[in-house]
Amino acid sequence: MSSNSGSDLEIKSESDLIKLASNGDAEAFGALYEKYIDQIYNYIYFRTSNGKDAEDICSRVFLRALNHIERYEDRGYPFSAWLYRIAHNLVVNWYRDSEKTDEISLLDQYPPPTMDGSVEEKIEKMDETNALLGIIRGLPEDRKELLILKHVEGLTNFEIGEIMDRTEGAIKALYHRTLESLRDDYKL
Repeated sequence: MSSNSGSDLEIKSESDLIKLASNGDAEAFGALYEKYIDQIYNYIYFRTSNGKDAEDICSRVFLRALNHIERYEDRGYPFSAWLYRIAHNLVVNWYRDSEKTDEISLLDQYPPPTMDGSVEEKIEKMDETNALLGIIRGLPEDRKELLILKHVEGLTNFEIGEIMDRTEGAIKALYHRTLESLRDDYKL
């Protein structure tokens, strides 16, 4: 166990924390946990639509990361991409094992902003939002995941590529095809 105090860990770089955690420093792993717990939980929650399952999967992500951190290799991707990849695999397994298809309502999480204007305009805007969310729900899982990672989590194409095990170019192409599909389906 390391003799570092919490204040010493705060000034350490992420790569230093990873090295310390790889050598069994629980405080260093705790600092990494604190840095990424909310992001990873939110990602899992948006994928499962269930707080209890999201908590369970999230705890397994960090347990797996703790048990395998000595195998982590810095290949130019952020540490968070490694955690997202673990989360992605566990969510895929969760769906496979439970055959659940519940989805979270994006309207519940992000209600459309209130607008100045007539009631008719507000109703029309709500109808447009509901139509777009319906189209998004019908997308293949990889495209929904891409939209969550890009627009909810705010990740770059490079980071998304690492999580989804694709090249950055493949992510750009998938995103372009997804947007074209949304545009074409929305026009109908």
